[in-house]
Amino acid sequence: MAVPVVDPERYESQLDAKRERITAQFARFSPPPLEVFPSPPSHYRQRCEFRIWHDGDDLFYAMFEVDPADPKRKAVIRLDEYPVAGERINALMPALRDALLASDTLRRKLFQVEFLTTLNGEALVTLIYHRQLDEAWEQEARALQESLNVSIIGRARKQRLVLERDHVWERLSVEGREFVYQQVENSFTQPNAAVCRSMLGWARDVTRESHDGDLVEFYCGNGNFTIALAENFRRVVATEISRTSVASANVNLEANGVANAVVARMSAEEFSEALAGEKSGRRVAALALDEHDFTTALVDPPRAGLDAHSCEQLKAYSRIVYISCNPNTLEANLESLATTHVVTRFALFDQFPYTDHCECGVLLERREAPVRA
Repeated sequence: MAVPVVDPERYESQLDAKRERITAQFARFSPPPLEVFPSPPSHYRQRCEFRIWHDGDDLFYAMFEVDPADPKRKAVIRLDEYPVAGERINALMPALRDALLASDTLRRKLFQVEFLTTLNGEALVTLIYHRQLDEAWEQEARALQESLNVSIIGRARKQRLVLERDHVWERLSVEGREFVYQQVENSFTQPNAAVCRSMLGWARDVTRESHDGDLVEFYCGNGNFTIALAENFRRVVATEISRTSVASANVNLEANGVANAVVARMSAEEFSEALAGEKSGRRVAALALDEHDFTTALVDPPRAGLDAHSCEQLKAYSRIVYISCNPNTLEANLESLATTHVVTRFALFDQFPYTDHCECGVLLERREAPVRA
């Protein structure tokens, strides 16, 4: 994996290249013109992780770059700053390194540091060790926490010490509304907060005329889309398999005063079985699915995309909002979905500048008649 080279002067050209690639890749689906949402050209990631490389009495942040000629070889790249990361992370990097260099207790067998920050400056730092942490470590870590104005977590094998709290609160302004999100350490969150705001704004726009129906959301995470879209629907049922994410999503629903949405801990497959009457139990009964009219489905699957069975189940919905972090699996899924639905909105979100990765958003609406294979 190559370490991204941040060069604001070439940002527009790299974005144009992505626009051309995605437009060409999906041309056969006859989508409308691609809507492109840029990233800040530098300091755009709110979370990062670095290995800590020890060199005698010195230590530094490091990433590894694979040798293209020999994938088994990796070069150690020293990072004293990291323009990919947000301003808060870059400010913390030298201050934390100085503190580690000054403390044998804090630096001994430290091998990784993770930063989780927000646009308004909250920061959580996780220090990960190849040794068990003791009272001496905790005492020095508490002093460090206060001096850096951060929350600190210490991790080691079968050990997790939360000194203050295990989360930050992100605040995202979208269409004049402020949404707040609890983001928990070691759980998935959108890394590029500025682009996340664009994604939420786009999703709100494409579902704005939905007040007569209900939304079902698969892979809802901590409620990122659930909370922003709830006011566009009568009711929302969101599903997520991660226990931590479900707990955080419920906290976020309450923090944002969202009363018309529920989050169920179940897989997309389990929920589809429940909808079809093939699964029962207290969890299913509590959702009162027979009282809902699900006109819209939102999916934000992992890079592997949707399996064939899930695609078939999605075809039951009048509208599908598909958020994808992998254009290749999105393309494969559209081969199936386009037989019953037409692409009416298409977006590119530049979540990861200076890399080949693209995040896409697609709105599909049911055709009057299916396309014959």
